[in-house]
Amino acid sequence: MPSSSDKNAAPPLPEPLRVPVADSHTHLDMQSGTVEEGLAKAASVGVTTVVQVGCDVRGSQWAADTAAAFADVHAAVALHPNEAPRIVHGDPDGWSRQGAREPGGDAGLDAALAEIDRLAALEHVKAVGETGLDYFRTGDEGKEAQERSFRAHIEIAKRHGKALVIHDRDAHADVLRVLKEEGAPERTVFHCYSGDAEMAEICAAAGYFMSFAGNVTFKNARDLREAVAVAPLELLLVETDAPFLTPAPYRGRPNAPYLIPVTVRAMAAVRGIDEDALATALGANTARAFAY
Repeated sequence: MPSSSDKNAAPPLPEPLRVPVADSHTHLDMQSGTVEEGLAKAASVGVTTVVQVGCDVRGSQWAADTAAAFADVHAAVALHPNEAPRIVHGDPDGWSRQGAREPGGDAGLDAALAEIDRLAALEHVKAVGETGLDYFRTGDEGKEAQERSFRAHIEIAKRHGKALVIHDRDAHADVLRVLKEEGAPERTVFHCYSGDAEMAEICAAAGYFMSFAGNVTFKNARDLREAVAVAPLELLLVETDAPFLTPAPYRGRPNAPYLIPVTVRAMAAVRGIDEDALATALGANTARAFAY
């Protein structure tokens, strides 16, 4: 057995929450173990609902299928911002349901978006995302494809009456601009919120939900903690983005929905409120954001 200090070892179970909450953004398909095991482990510490998020067509199909099979799983479907340039400029693996290789270029992006549109119509798919803009891994040559894909996702979300889940990395101004130009859906969630307190006030004025992940616990994350402090309680969500962004003191080790209590307690400490009060708000907010 690995030692408890092994960087690849799963962190221990935290003390259970007394009030159940949801993990508003996770990737069960990227985590070890079965879905059943992951959900049971999460439920044992008070994390009773998860939103499973797709990042490409195959992942979105898996998310929809998994949500159909498990009552405690809700799906979000989309092309990740970095996926759009790969489709347009690269040669992605064939993702069609029949296993055939799909075309690249604009036709490839159109075909991928058509499948996301089909999935978004399903009752157990509660959101369109994660979509948005990512300037960290995609350079100038990919920005046009990202923005085109983002605008298409906004339209899909609004047409189907689904929440929109935003991925925003190093692109705050442009994400806010596109949302304003297109008109954001009634329910819009900034996943793994990465802005500062000033941006949190802009999001609050627009009624956008802000979902905080384990990186809010990192020593260098003062901007995130300041955003937690000023964001309206009724617009706060919590997530893992597992298997990524494992909260301190387990940073670098595998993340999973059962670690949500660590982040909830860190957020409660920042706001100076009782963890039960925060958990109550988080649970209600997530249900409202994703309409389940």
